[in-house]
Amino acid sequence: MFNFKQIISSIADAGQKLFNRGEIKKNDIDSILNLCDDLISHKGAAFGITVARDVAKLYQVLSPDNKLIFFKRINEKYKASFTEVDEAINLYKISPNEKTLANLFNVSSGKRRELFTRVNMAPNGTSIIVKLREDLLKVLKDNKDLKVLDDDLRYLFKGWFNPGFLKLEKITWDTKAAVLEKIIKYERVHEMKDMNELKRRLGEDRRFFSYFHPALEDEPIIFVQVALTNGLGKSIQELMKPSNDEKKTYDTATFYSISNCQEGLSRVTLGNFLIKRVVYEIQEELPHIKNFGTLSPIPGFANWCSGVEETKLKTILGKLKNQDISFLKSPDLKLGDSRINENKEAITKLVAHYIVNEKNKQGLPINDVSRFHLGNGAIVEDIIINANISEQGFKRSYGVMVNYLYELKNIEKNHEDYVNNKKVILSDKLKVVSISKPIR
Repeated sequence: MFNFKQIISSIADAGQKLFNRGEIKKNDIDSILNLCDDLISHKGAAFGITVARDVAKLYQVLSPDNKLIFFKRINEKYKASFTEVDEAINLYKISPNEKTLANLFNVSSGKRRELFTRVNMAPNGTSIIVKLREDLLKVLKDNKDLKVLDDDLRYLFKGWFNPGFLKLEKITWDTKAAVLEKIIKYERVHEMKDMNELKRRLGEDRRFFSYFHPALEDEPIIFVQVALTNGLGKSIQELMKPSNDEKKTYDTATFYSISNCQEGLSRVTLGNFLIKRVVYEIQEELPHIKNFGTLSPIPGFANWCSGVEETKLKTILGKLKNQDISFLKSPDLKLGDSRINENKEAITKLVAHYIVNEKNKQGLPINDVSRFHLGNGAIVEDIIINANISEQGFKRSYGVMVNYLYELKNIEKNHEDYVNNKKVILSDKLKVVSISKPIR
């Protein structure tokens, strides 16, 4: 029985013969651009699928240098015509109606989105375009002019990867081996070395869920790992211990790893829907689980701390300024340093300040994990010293981690407060940690 991908491939094969397309040069910019012109100018489905497949194939074999040239050429070639935009504006002013408004929108959008939409017709087209954006992100920092191209791809992905199109699946030891292997590869937060380690994370006291897209066969999009615990988890080392398979009654679901598997989908919002779906799934399966929260890393905290001036550090610490934590900047600081535990109160206050007061240009926390959970409606519940004593955990944040709590009755209220008022909500426990006002 044919699946959809096989049907598309068969149409492309038929089109290849029907349109008598000759051999095309590989790693040649002009060849692939000519095909892009053909793809946009012709409307027939069979022809379109055939050319889309050719474009996709040729893109994959471009050298890194030629990929950059390709990005620049299509960015310029298919941008909106300012002359046509002016004409469309004038038409709308003369006759403001739905037709002239639609024309203005279409003209101002250019043809880049149309090009990518048509390439998406190719077998594995979605996967190739996701990889294309991954390639684009690698060169974006040094090529700011390509940001508009990235904006076009993000716009399309928000529609293509709408949660309504995604399928949530529970990952178990019976899941396809190909999927399990990719999960090991894609784990971003707490590295998995092999299948034995994965098996532990699929134990009786664990739950593992992933989003899949129908166009990306056996490719996890984003996944979350959950530990069933009594109270929120306080230590990654504890969560990673082998299970003794004892039947226990748990009251809390601790989310301890969320990994975006596709680099090409970065900054395309998926995780917030995943969290809420998983909460629902766990409630359905385990109604006795009443509490939901995270044990989360603080990526970037150590780097930020190393750049804080001494005077600012003392101001942040306030009454605790006599606790000397300048050792955190020492190049000789090593995993297991006893001074971290000895200065627990001061470090907790420093982390609290970092989460609450250190903001980006949009006035939101500079830490991306904080932005993610706070934007989902969580509160900052607790700050845990020595929660991750691995080399990676130490490098990120001196082993410090954060509990974010999802109070189900307050999630939407907290979300609105964060989005509209940029408010970071702290638990009563952390409110007693006197956090200083923002320091400039």
